Amino acid sequence: MNRFTFAFLGLFLSITAVSAQSTASAIFLLIAPGAAAGGTGEAHVAAAPDAYASYWNPAALAFTRKNEVVYQRSAWLPNLANDINYNFFGLDYHMPGIGTFGGHLIYLDLGQQDRRGEADEDLGTFRSYMAAATVGFGTQMSTKSSIGINAKIIHQSLSTVLTGAEKGKGVSTDFAFDFAYYRQQFLFRSLDIGLAFTNIGPKIAFVDEDQADPPPTNLKAGIKWRFIESAFNSMSLYYDANKMLVSSHPAIDLDNDHVIGNYDKDGNISPDGGYSKDGRVELAHSDPWYLAIFTSWWDEWYYGGDVDIDSDGVIDSTEIGNESKGSFANELETITHNIGFEYWYSTYFAIRAGFIYDKLGKINNPTFGAGIHYGPYGFDFGYIYGEQGHPLENTMRFSLNMEF
Repeated sequence: MNRFTFAFLGLFLSITAVSAQSTASAIFLLIAPGAAAGGTGEAHVAAAPDAYASYWNPAALAFTRKNEVVYQRSAWLPNLANDINYNFFGLDYHMPGIGTFGGHLIYLDLGQQDRRGEADEDLGTFRSYMAAATVGFGTQMSTKSSIGINAKIIHQSLSTVLTGAEKGKGVSTDFAFDFAYYRQQFLFRSLDIGLAFTNIGPKIAFVDEDQADPPPTNLKAGIKWRFIESAFNSMSLYYDANKMLVSSHPAIDLDNDHVIGNYDKDGNISPDGGYSKDGRVELAHSDPWYLAIFTSWWDEWYYGGDVDIDSDGVIDSTEIGNESKGSFANELETITHNIGFEYWYSTYFAIRAGFIYDKLGKINNPTFGAGIHYGPYGFDFGYIYGEQGHPLENTMRFSLNMEF
């Protein structure tokens, strides 16, 4: 299992910036699909509507006037493993007078794993994968604006049978929703904007419900500036900002009694309680999504208190005074920035370039891409440049589009 653990850790670190205090499950949902988006630095929330809109911004579906299918298959994290593959299939279908329906399937094949027993005996092999099925709908609110919604089922199969202390199955099936807004010609004719809250849902657990983690709830905001538009040449500039709305807290002594918990939520002494004297949770926990959309902007540094680093339930002399430090400015550092440029010659040929900047995740990667579209068919290529040894080194995406 060492190879699987290493590859999955790389997957976690390379997809998104998650704060040092926050963890999320089903993070494969944050892998950006589409070679066109890959070429423009993964800035695509306000891009021209197509069959990828059900992932990026379901509200943009409302402005499609064509029926289309798209497909992408690419090796993921090739620098870490040679058998992790990402598959994306999407479609949209316009119904005049109603709106546009869309959806997509994601299948991340994590490859074949070796199963080992407690005595390190060989118990055969199994395959691990993660998948999601999404159905979406976008409808216009006016001639220039629209709203959209997605509903998705998430299935993760890390291991069908666990051994040792983790008896059970490493399998989970969950659900989540996306809500989005799209506006064309915002403030001036050549500026489009998009906003999406994605992966909103209950916590996800595999074996132990007490160790459930929230889904990767994410806020995406983007603009598209079409600064040159002519009969044969068009140029656009894209910018997206992504903020994880996940709020996880370590065990913190909030009432300065050097003990984690010891009270119930009403402030009564209770050796098994996990609350402070004034009824605040001191045990390690993550907030549900409807709280995390607010608390993820300040996390535990706002509350103060010493952190129980060794998780023994007691704040000892080495832990006194180690309270979390930070400010709102630190939270702004958790935002991932995506910027991209796209040039089209008529509707036939495109070249793209972009940049992904994630300070916390230490991702500073330029991107490049191109596309050829003729009639109902389209082919796009995207490339993420990473230095040697970087998890995203030489990541390439190829995608196909077809109208019907």
